[in-house]
Amino acid sequence: MDPTTVNAQVVDVINQVQRATLAPQVVLTSGAGKAYQSVAQSTAIAVQDATDALRNISTIATTAVGVAMAQYLATGDQKYANAISKAQELMQGATEDYTKIGAAAASVLKGFPAG
Repeated sequence: MDPTTVNAQVVDVINQVQRATLAPQVVLTSGAGKAYQSVAQSTAIAVQDATDALRNISTIATTAVGVAMAQYLATGDQKYANAISKAQELMQGATEDYTKIGAAAASVLKGFPAG
């Protein structure tokens, strides 16, 4: 057998693989699937970042409430009660932001074609 000649079965297999993997519909579907995965990952990261922000704000608000409550109990000064209210407002705003980010991420992902 001539070493420069390729077996016809090998050539046929290569041609079949190319047709199966490079067909326009396969390329389109594969590309759309990869794009969807990328968008899904991006929205997951956005929600994860929002979760981290909410956790950090919660820590700050809880600490502020603790300090303000201690001062209010010690002094009876109304400014400390006001600080507690402001910390609670901060937490409520952060929770609302978290909800909006989660809803927006879900909306983006639902609106993106999966392929």
